[in-house]
Amino acid sequence: MLKMIEENEADIYRALYQDLSKPESEAFISEVAMTTGSCKLALKELDQWMKPQKAKTTVTTYPSSAEIVSEPLGIVLVISTWNYPFLLSLDPVIGALAAGNAVVLKPSEIAPASASLLSKLFREYLDNSAVKVVEGAVDETTALLEQKWDKIFYTGNGRVGRIIMAAAAKHLTPVILELGGKCPAVVDSNTNLQVSAKRIVAGKWGCNNGQTCIAPDYIITTKAFAPKLIDALKNELVEFFGDYPMKSKDMSRLINLYHFKRLTSLMDEDEVSDKIVVGGQRNEEQLKISPTILLDVPETSQIMQEEIFGPLLPILTVDNVEDSFNIINSRSKPLAAYIFTSDEELKKAFVRDISAGGMLINDTIIHLTVDSLPFGGVGESGMGSYHGKFSFDSFSHKKGVLYRGFTGDSPTRFPPYTPAKLRLLKALISGDIFQVLRSMIGLPKN
Repeated sequence: MLKMIEENEADIYRALYQDLSKPESEAFISEVAMTTGSCKLALKELDQWMKPQKAKTTVTTYPSSAEIVSEPLGIVLVISTWNYPFLLSLDPVIGALAAGNAVVLKPSEIAPASASLLSKLFREYLDNSAVKVVEGAVDETTALLEQKWDKIFYTGNGRVGRIIMAAAAKHLTPVILELGGKCPAVVDSNTNLQVSAKRIVAGKWGCNNGQTCIAPDYIITTKAFAPKLIDALKNELVEFFGDYPMKSKDMSRLINLYHFKRLTSLMDEDEVSDKIVVGGQRNEEQLKISPTILLDVPETSQIMQEEIFGPLLPILTVDNVEDSFNIINSRSKPLAAYIFTSDEELKKAFVRDISAGGMLINDTIIHLTVDSLPFGGVGESGMGSYHGKFSFDSFSHKKGVLYRGFTGDSPTRFPPYTPAKLRLLKALISGDIFQVLRSMIGLPKN
């Protein structure tokens, strides 16, 4: 797979541009470099990952030794998504193959150029008895879900996630669901405003133009600080994409007309359209919407009810930054949560009081790149995790193995049972050596 990516890098860039107009630099960082990094890590660490782990034994099995052995689950189905069609297809496949499984990959038909290229490259470079690509749409996915798998890995939205889980339940198949949700970013007034704004813009609009499951979905800040934050975001947008972002070559387009219309309907909703403070321009022919910031949209509006997955960023205001916690906790648990602050106590409170799949303090998105951290959701943002060794573990069965010889049996284990044997057994289980000795010489407990 590593050779496949390195020898076809230019073709990958072309497919990503055809599907998403993804800039080459962004495609390199988020698709090529991260995927080759996962390959290299698995090649380097696999011997260690596969080694049985020693486990402690107890006095009841003495003398004995124990270990945990990783074994393949069997045949795995990976259903990937369209926003990062190479990374989110190949990364779970790397983990599944590293763990010794056979894999069927179903790439997203919504990114057809990438799906077609993946199918071609898999046939040319990989062992097709161990890994295959199945192209297609709903009919093909439905047919795949009717089969019995040893694990299903799905990246996408909660609606389809429920369909995947229902299909898996028929065969008692375990699932990993990498979903999404509304990822909040809390911005405290006690922060480095310029750096915070730059990192928010990078994580929202610099990563696939908001079409990222861990992109900031909405911001919460104080009423007093909101004007300064909006000005800082506006300045960074100009730095990134110029005065006319719709003409920028450094911004991806929206994936298709359906998502363009979905996003424009969010902007055009009553009581929302007049809340736009930055951007709002759109071009249906080019499938582009400019970076758009909205201030104090109603919490009941559709833009605050569904994951945006695009270039729109609402800002909600509160009297005190601590009030943001209640807003976040009143919603489904997000895939990622962000806070920008220099206040150490506020950081601690955020980590303690907010539940999210992952969390990042004073930045966005880049926790995804740390392979020593698990990546996955919680609650409605998903279940299960992967990346690095977590991928290997997610696609492995951890088999407990106990080793014993033919000596060392305790008479307390076998009939006929007597009061003396019971006293000794209780003493052994309690671990009280004095009671063990008393029981062995026939003295009463007290």
